[in-house]
Amino acid sequence: MEAPGSLSPASRRSVELVDSLDGLREDWMRLAAESGNAFATWEWNELWWRHYGGGRRLRVAVSSQDDGRVDAIVPLFMWARRPLRIVRLIGHGHGDRLGPICVGGPQSERRALRLALDALPHDLFVGDWVAGDLDWAGVLRGRVVRQTGYPILRFPEGSWTEFLAGQSQRLRKSARNSRNRLEREHDVSYRSADSATLQADLDTAFRLHRIRFREHSGCLFCGDHEPFQREFAALAFERGWLRLLLMELDGTPASFEYGFMVSDAYFAYQGGRDPAWDKHSVGFVLELESIRRSVEEGATEYRFLGGEEGYKYRFSTEDPGLETVVAPATRRGSIAAAAVDTVWHVPGGKAALRRIGTAKASP
Repeated sequence: MEAPGSLSPASRRSVELVDSLDGLREDWMRLAAESGNAFATWEWNELWWRHYGGGRRLRVAVSSQDDGRVDAIVPLFMWARRPLRIVRLIGHGHGDRLGPICVGGPQSERRALRLALDALPHDLFVGDWVAGDLDWAGVLRGRVVRQTGYPILRFPEGSWTEFLAGQSQRLRKSARNSRNRLEREHDVSYRSADSATLQADLDTAFRLHRIRFREHSGCLFCGDHEPFQREFAALAFERGWLRLLLMELDGTPASFEYGFMVSDAYFAYQGGRDPAWDKHSVGFVLELESIRRSVEEGATEYRFLGGEEGYKYRFSTEDPGLETVVAPATRRGSIAAAAVDTVWHVPGGKAALRRIGTAKASP
């Protein structure tokens, strides 16, 4: 077994640092299709770079086998050059479980990132919300500075009825009572966005999101980030990934669920509701409907994405977690990594680092 941080002779691949995404599309799409991660797709990363690259330099590491076939892409860029050369992953802030795009599982991912960082001169690598179950800190000789949950619901084989039968009696009763009460008191309907309604339905989703959360800092879905989200929604719709589900009560939109179905996995990206309907549990009822549709569509898992909100754990069957890892490559980088770790644990430090870690739209 390959020890953390080591590279076997067989893992020696040629690595090229590329400063443009244009020539990588075909290989990227091939590898992303096998990775099964919405945030590894060419469409997500290319669009994110156009919106948030901000004139920085791409340093995408492309690993090839002896026959020239690309077997890994690591989407890196130089986030800062002075006073430290800081390298980060494309998609940070908006995506979860970032990292190498390759096939072969965890060992291949570890190898790809090590090779990429070895090829790229830098002082500090910041890996935002990477997989918490791959021991990136050990592999890269770094340290974990942030952790959060990444709850996943893996569906057993069978129908929606069989899925419900596997839940606790208390949850089944709550689901049944919430739905029945809502349907008894109101005309309830569900509607998925289509080509004719997409833009209007996105308008509704953003409106419900604003009503639910009002003005709030750090949101990567609304405000300055709305153009990015709208553009990706259109791309995802074209690819058949988009799932924008709205619940209407008496003909009025009350809640929405927005996510992506990629490679038999549903990514629950954002939800929102009108707080006026909170006592009717519209969020819970719509979540159930979203899970039901995912099961019937053939999904094998439902990813609630990063965060430790209680509702994400009502159905989850596992939680591999997410981590932000800092890994130094030089003495200056080691000092900076220690400083980041220290700041994170002092009062106000978390808020400061979150501001540093938030993607900013390009001017």
